[in-house]
Amino acid sequence: MKERILGKDLTVSAVGFGCMGMTHAYGAPADTKEMTEVLHQAVDMGYLYFDTAECYTGINADGSTAYNEELVGAALKPHRHDVVIATKYGVQHSPNGLQMDSRPETIRKSVEGSLKRLDTDYVDLYYQHRIDPQVPAEEVAGVMAELIKEGKILHWGISETDEEYLRKAHGVCPVTCIQNRYSMMARDYEKLFPVLEELSVGFVAFSPLANGVLSDRYNKDSKFEEGVDYRSHMPQYTPEAFEANRSLFEYLRSLAEEKNATPAQISLAWMICKKTYIVPIPGSRKPERIRENLGAADVELTMEEVNAIDEKLNELNTSALYGTK
Repeated sequence: MKERILGKDLTVSAVGFGCMGMTHAYGAPADTKEMTEVLHQAVDMGYLYFDTAECYTGINADGSTAYNEELVGAALKPHRHDVVIATKYGVQHSPNGLQMDSRPETIRKSVEGSLKRLDTDYVDLYYQHRIDPQVPAEEVAGVMAELIKEGKILHWGISETDEEYLRKAHGVCPVTCIQNRYSMMARDYEKLFPVLEELSVGFVAFSPLANGVLSDRYNKDSKFEEGVDYRSHMPQYTPEAFEANRSLFEYLRSLAEEKNATPAQISLAWMICKKTYIVPIPGSRKPERIRENLGAADVELTMEEVNAIDEKLNELNTSALYGTK
């Protein structure tokens, strides 16, 4: 498996594993034993980076809470010193939506909870899940510096950050990477590339397949379970969006045929080949999809080909019906 460096010295696989969907947002939580085996297979395939969060929870059939961190921690226990486990703090679910809380006392409570659920002594990469407008970046970064000094975390990052917040935080405690939404259908954060290069900060791309739609395995008739599968409300899965993006899907199929790859692999290879510090973290419950995603690192695209794809994406205006969910 090809490797990449995030920040100064964090070695990860060129494609990471987004574990969220095993318990959260993509249907009812999957069987723990089955997902444990899937995670073991992912390690054997060559995945080095596994991404979770304290708020990636679901409700099991018996009414108990399915904690993604517990699943990931237990499954990766035999491989603990060979893999990078990333988790996140600062977001809680409530009846009114997501609640942000990055107060120092909350962060310290969160890290202890994550260490317990992951059954580990340290977190390789600890993300602020979303910016809390009530807590200054410098204050959050100060807590991260303390946790690094205490050995509870080794690196830290920020998810869905902007340039101003990143600079303020990085000035107090160097940020290893950001984790922002990025795909062929969501390219707004490309404006951060010069800043990331200036500061030597990596870019972990979440939803790199636009929540699966760029895999070209769904259509306007695809149905998802209301209440537990967020795709049932995502704008890119509406019949109107499929029609509007039909040219994009046709284009991806043609590129995939040229490269003897799949549309999903082209979508991931496009960002991998664009910048050496970008690491996509697609997720799946299926070993065949996980292997397919990993294979994207072996798809070679020249900068001329990447630029040509960018020009085509501009022409197609792919973000028009994607939204921000």
